Amino acid sequence: MSTATATRARIAVIGLGNVLFGDDGFGPFVLALLHSRWEFSTDVTLVDVGTPGLDLVTYLQGREAVILVDAVGATGRPGELRRYRNEELTRMPAKPRVSPHDPAVQETLLIAQFAGDGPRHVLLIGTIPLSLEQGAGLSAPIHDAASTAAAMVVDELATLGAAPALRPEPVDVDPWWMRAPATPSSHAAR
Repeated sequence: MSTATATRARIAVIGLGNVLFGDDGFGPFVLALLHSRWEFSTDVTLVDVGTPGLDLVTYLQGREAVILVDAVGATGRPGELRRYRNEELTRMPAKPRVSPHDPAVQETLLIAQFAGDGPRHVLLIGTIPLSLEQGAGLSAPIHDAASTAAAMVVDELATLGAAPALRPEPVDVDPWWMRAPATPSSHAAR
């Protein structure tokens, strides 16, 4: 095992998605909620990877467990949450990748397994998006689903023996992409 692999947290919670395309920012927003409400041991790392494509494999390697959070293409109503385990993800028929930024979850899991250092435990927590149109911010049903998804992550971490502790005082959730843009007149007042 390399030194880099030996020092990695054994569990990664990975937020996937482009925050500039509406509900695709679900994964990063759930990570912001997690950071704001819980404190995590050194066994757990939370990582917003954006849209890594096949580079996602570097975040999977050397981990015992990975929890992925993302918007998913599934049938159902917007905001409905889905759970997919490793076995389900690797058995799904491969879909064509339309851009190098597609999350490539299935492919990266297979690459990490083939290399012999992929996670044994994988869970994808996803929500069905309402809109993936350009623009920052989540639709109401996806925003509402984020708290439940964060609780699902916490429950999964507890089953892995790495339950986080509630912060005595929650931190405000204030990701940069959810802030109202400054108006020209607000700049003039400074």
